[in-house]
Amino acid sequence: MAEFDDERIASLKQRRKGAMLDRFLTYTGLALAGASAFFPWYVFFNADKFGINVAASSNSRELPDWPARNVFSVSPLAMVNKNEAAKKVPTVDPLTTATVSDLGKARDGGDMLEDQPFPGKSSFRLLHVSNGRALIEDPSGMYVVRIGSVLPDESRLATLEQRDGKWVIITSKGEIYKND
Repeated sequence: MAEFDDERIASLKQRRKGAMLDRFLTYTGLALAGASAFFPWYVFFNADKFGINVAASSNSRELPDWPARNVFSVSPLAMVNKNEAAKKVPTVDPLTTATVSDLGKARDGGDMLEDQPFPGKSSFRLLHVSNGRALIEDPSGMYVVRIGSVLPDESRLATLEQRDGKWVIITSKGEIYKND
């Protein structure tokens, strides 16, 4: 009978340990659940501690109003050699047109290669000039360019000038775009 009591006491101790472990896990789970429910409210009411720090800036869409720099030289990339000896005759038709070239045949009084501009000339607008840079816009977007930059019409920006109080840009093709 003593053995029976010892086994019974051991099983009661085992149950108490199990019950204490169950209580500990239950209280720990409730505490975690309470903290999880409270933490978003803590963050909400203390946003200055948890928020994203954004650098201060003005809400202006214009370029900074820095003093203009003098342009002392034009980039060699923007210069065009107007004294080209002869234009090269293309050996292959760059556009697939399914036509037969007549470049080898004699024509009535004229040059073998015609100067014909590509249709659909790319046009852009000059929006703003500041600090040696220009903001231009074409149908595909807005660009910041400077002297020597390639423009949407495949020319290069040669100069930025101020004429009659308005800014103008002159391209390497000699075209002039005025600030509206």
